[in-house]
Amino acid sequence: MRNDLSALVAAIRAHPWAIVPEYLQAIEAIAARALDADVLARIASDAHHQTIGASWSALAAVGAPLDGAANATQRDGAAIIPMLGPIFPRSSMISASSDGTSLATMMRDLRVANASEQVDRIVLLVDSPGGIVSGLGEAADEIAASAKPVTAFVTGSCASAAYWLSSQAREIVMDRSAYAGSLGVVATVTRQEAVGQDGRRAYEIVSSGAPLKRADPGTEEGRAALQADVDAAEAVFFADVARGRRVSLETIRSDFGQGGMLSADRAVKVGMADRIGTLESVLATGSRRTGARPGGRRALAAAEVETRRRAANWS
Repeated sequence: MRNDLSALVAAIRAHPWAIVPEYLQAIEAIAARALDADVLARIASDAHHQTIGASWSALAAVGAPLDGAANATQRDGAAIIPMLGPIFPRSSMISASSDGTSLATMMRDLRVANASEQVDRIVLLVDSPGGIVSGLGEAADEIAASAKPVTAFVTGSCASAAYWLSSQAREIVMDRSAYAGSLGVVATVTRQEAVGQDGRRAYEIVSSGAPLKRADPGTEEGRAALQADVDAAEAVFFADVARGRRVSLETIRSDFGQGGMLSADRAVKVGMADRIGTLESVLATGSRRTGARPGGRRALAAAEVETRRRAANWS
């Protein structure tokens, strides 16, 4: 069992993450069943932990389920799509955490909303510490190209990967107690220094032509290679934010928190968000449609096919 858990943690660490660092530590601790880890106590006492549950409850209260969607609801022409908890490429990875959002499922709901005749605008309900980088660039492009206007409403935290995606909305509205930021990419790496608890020592032999396949963080060359990887992911992240928010890269690097979190009023002041408001005010903005017909089966089937294609590409 210990070897299986170690492999699971190693798989988590194999990906760069755009996430609040403490939440990555918590995900690793949960995956390793280190349920007495100090970071879990700190995360449990974080007000953000409670707001995610409240956000799921709010989602259920604001409308009826959107026909053909997994999690989205709809009211008065608006589709409300949740982005709550850590973001994973697929639902199968959420078991490594206590809760979270499947990027594949969220993007499928976006396609369903775009295909539905019940919907003329889309609201992303955001309360997330971020997630795995994999698939975020393509998802950001899809949000930016949405056929229907997208508003991101931040009810708790909009951190890292969540901000990457939210920045592609036409407008970001924040609850007055919400926070946004933690822009940047983090990766964790371990190396075995002593015999494992089961009395075995693991060895890895890497082919001669691929010295960076398992970059050694204990060497200057290995650290440089790992730094280049996370910097490359950050470059894509920041370029997408610059496109979505219509600001320069220099502005992002100097004004968008430098990896820290900003309160709602500060986020609006520096241009990370557009205004402070409430979910009800966002839903009240725009047309109020009545008698709209549900989207056709062909459109929903096309959304499903596209979701499976993109999910396969993220694997």
